[in-house]
Amino acid sequence: MPSAVTLAGVWQSVPAHNGLRNRGLPKPTDDGTTFLVTAGAGSEDGPAFITLNTNSTLKGVVLYYPQQNIDDIPKPYPWAIAMRGKNPAVLAVEMLNPYNGIDATQNERHLVRDVHGQPLRRGVLVDSIYDIGRIENVHFNPWWSMKPKLFQWQMENGEAFIFGKSDWQYVYNTFCFGYNVGYKFIRGRRGVCNGNFLGIGADDCHTALVVEQCAPYGLLITNGEFVSFHGPDPIMIGVEKTNSGSIRFVNCAFWGPCNQIAKITGRGTVGFSDCTFVQWGGKNGDRPAIQADSGTVLIRGCEFRQDRPQIRLGEDVERAIITGNIFTGADRIVNQSNRNVQLGFNAGSK
Repeated sequence: MPSAVTLAGVWQSVPAHNGLRNRGLPKPTDDGTTFLVTAGAGSEDGPAFITLNTNSTLKGVVLYYPQQNIDDIPKPYPWAIAMRGKNPAVLAVEMLNPYNGIDATQNERHLVRDVHGQPLRRGVLVDSIYDIGRIENVHFNPWWSMKPKLFQWQMENGEAFIFGKSDWQYVYNTFCFGYNVGYKFIRGRRGVCNGNFLGIGADDCHTALVVEQCAPYGLLITNGEFVSFHGPDPIMIGVEKTNSGSIRFVNCAFWGPCNQIAKITGRGTVGFSDCTFVQWGGKNGDRPAIQADSGTVLIRGCEFRQDRPQIRLGEDVERAIITGNIFTGADRIVNQSNRNVQLGFNAGSK
């Protein structure tokens, strides 16, 4: 699309469709402005179906891949949408079943708002952003197909939101269901992410949120909800050994019969404040909610609602402050670190 051009369909708000009539929703070819995408089938390489440039907008359309099979593993395609230049925007768009959704890289001040659908491999990729990008009200849910073969593949391979280099990314009211990783933070081609993540959610993901690397000025994650209970080792939060940045979870809720709430490695700082932890422990109920093997950990003012081991600090934990928490049952904190660890003012129940 040329700069300063808007391609607009009839939809004033994002519509809803699926691949099966028995869910009570129309098929994408039944109504409204719909693009039937067939180009690039069989390979992720190649140009995106639509590429936006400076001040160009895609609004009010449905993108549908009619050659995808709801009963089989998905066929690769290039990105559905690529965002380039300055101030490109995607508004009120349903990406019903793309293999790869939105490539929001190599641009400035992108805006992705009111986008729904079921990207099968990747939902949104953000990287190489030097001026604030915004992602708002984006909802990825398996409306198109939950047939066992396809949905199992998605849960083993899918990544809903991926963030590489971005200076103060803003993400607001987003949600995903049924992916291997809900939110993934990586070292991109030009660096790592820092930003403000408010009201984000990941349900039934093998790992709700993974941090491979982030910026020292931090990921600020507030009012999140995270649920993991399927997969080989369902864990809500995974912080990898490559991370040296700072992550804060504030007023977040974690539930679902997972093995652990968080498994933390690396040299960075991870903080949980005013969070609620509902279920954890694995089949035997003996795994701690939060396991920190290294780095710096802050756990303050949180509520642990099961009578199971709460926290384990490994010998390579550099610093930790664990204060003002509420436990169900006895205080069960294992501290194997001989470094600077402060424990106090935690309240268990009899």
